This record gives sequence, C-alpha cells and structure tokens, in this order.
Amino acid sequence: MKMIKFVYYLAIGLMIGYFSANKTTAQEKKQYKVGCIAFYNQENLFDTIAQPNDHEFTPDGINLWNTQKYRIKLDHMSTVISQIGSELFPGGPAILGISEVENRSVVEDLVNTPKLKASKYDFVHYESPDKRGVDVALLYRKDFFKVLSSRSVRLRVESMPDWTTRDQLVVTGIFDDEQIDIIVNHWPSRSGGEKRSQPLREAAAALTKSLVDSIYKSNPNAKIFIMGDLNDDPINNSVQKILNAKGKQDDVKEGGLFNPMWKLYKEGTGSLAYQDSWSLFDQIIISKPLLGEDKSTFKFYKAKVFNAPIVVQKDGQYAGYPYRTYAGGAWQGGYSDHLPVYMFIIKEKK
Repeated sequence: MKMIKFVYYLAIGLMIGYFSANKTTAQEKKQYKVGCIAFYNQENLFDTIAQPNDHEFTPDGINLWNTQKYRIKLDHMSTVISQIGSELFPGGPAILGISEVENRSVVEDLVNTPKLKASKYDFVHYESPDKRGVDVALLYRKDFFKVLSSRSVRLRVESMPDWTTRDQLVVTGIFDDEQIDIIVNHWPSRSGGEKRSQPLREAAAALTKSLVDSIYKSNPNAKIFIMGDLNDDPINNSVQKILNAKGKQDDVKEGGLFNPMWKLYKEGTGSLAYQDSWSLFDQIIISKPLLGEDKSTFKFYKAKVFNAPIVVQKDGQYAGYPYRTYAGGAWQGGYSDHLPVYMFIIKEKK
C-alpha cells in the first residue's frame, strides 16, 4: 500500500499517535496508530565519580571529565532523544534502546532531564561485566509500554573464560495491548582488527539467535525487536548468516528475521563514519509477524537514520561526520560518534 499523504495528530485518551493516508487505488481514507522504536549509542555516558575502570572519565583523568561536561552531555543526549521520530511521534520514541551507559545512575539522570521528564520515561538496566564498565539499557514511555519481565543474558566464550563484554538485555512487555519482545545489544567491538575480533561478534550473534529461537518456540507469533550497536554491517556474517536476518521481506520465512537496515546500507546510509567510510552498525531487526499487509495489528512501516543537523559536524576535518563528544582526544562538546536509528510501526485505527 502506497502512502501519498499523512497527517499526524495525538489521540486523546490513548495517547497513541495517528496518521491518515489516502490510497492510490481508492478514495477512502484510513487512519493508523503509529509507534516509534529506536536505538542510540550514547558514546561514553559516564558520571564523574571514579571507578576502577573509568579513570579517563574523571576530573583528574585524560578527558578532564567534570560536572559541566557531564551536564552538557546529558542535555545533548536528551535533546536528540526528544526529537527522534518527531515527524510522526512527538516527545521521543515510545521505546529506546541505549548503549555505552556507565550505570543505573546516569540512566536515571538522563530520563530526569527537563527535555525528557514530561515524556514520562522509565527504564530497565542491569550491570554488565564489560571491562570498560559500560552497559545497555531500555528506556520506555510509561504511557505507551508496560514491562512484564526482563533479564540480562551473559555472553560466554569457552576458549576465553576470562573475557567479558556487555550482557544482552531481554525485555517483554505490552505496547498498546500487544505483547512485544525486545533484545538490546552492544556486540563486541572491532578492537584489534575486524577479522581478529570477528569470532566474538559471531558468538554474540549466536546468543541473540538462541534468544530469538527461544521466544519463537514459546510464541510462534512473537513480535520481536532486536536492536543495538552490532559493530558489524547488515551484510557481515554475524548478521546476515548467523542471525540470518534477511534484507528483503519476501525472503523471510516462518521463524525468521527481517533487517530493514539492509536497504539503507545498500543505499549508502550509515550511522557512523571512520576514515571517510560509513558503516551502519546501529540496527533494528524484526521478526516475521511484524511484516505483512494486514494492519489489524502493529506492522513495520519504515526505518530511518536520524541525521538532523544538530548531530552532524558542520566544519573542519570531520565535517559531515557524527558530531561527537571527543575527537582526536580533544573535547568537541558534541553528541555521539553514532547516529540514532529508528522505525515506525503502524496499525489501522478501529
């Protein structure tokens, strides 16, 4: 169905967004509920309190990290979050996965910023054993989403018993009377080289796939959102082969996954840049029950990368790159080295 016109307005009472669309094949006009799901790597959202593994983000550390910089960082993160998806869903995404957050305290500070407090965000967070001390978390607007259960799942590599990374966060909840499952990821980095570190991301992908299979086993109609900084592109082995996330909807079989970021990647869209090359490490991948023309329940509508001017470097050596907090060891006062990604899901208004 081709949408040629849509108008956004807030529903009274339900507080769910709607837009209306004209069909090209008929004069009838339909109205749709719309939800916004997003992910945003926060690029080292640390507080100023010294911990064993975060000395660089303290007043005496190499970054000279202090209260003023921390407050600027919180303000910038909340500014971006409040704008993600605003073309159809004002106030910030209904559900937002985040990564590179130090602890529960910084997530609490984030949701209590003036720009986010009115949207009534709550969050789910667990401490991970990552050696840098960063975790993932899930933010959600309480008017739209109710958490039923959550757990933090550890990635273990038998050949490297002392190696640690970020846990994978699994959250199940109710979104506008529909149950959904969310897996928030921050897969192992490419530190030491892409090929050398590839087995670690493949192990992370295998863990995510096992979580998906488990959810599907208990509910073949499960609506699953896999989101995160995967440190791999949609075409890499971890995503395309092990997770088996397809780039075309017609290729997705029962129990399978669709990666809408594949098309964006093929078109040259990225979420981070390095040495004049763009990658799309930040992805949202969905299960088959979120696909199809029957919009009586929530279905996938569109995926995007948030690249508003405020999050893009305007001049200098890195013009056009994500406007980051630090670059070359120097304070830039920017936002993040990653751009947020988001998608809209829709269903017909009854």
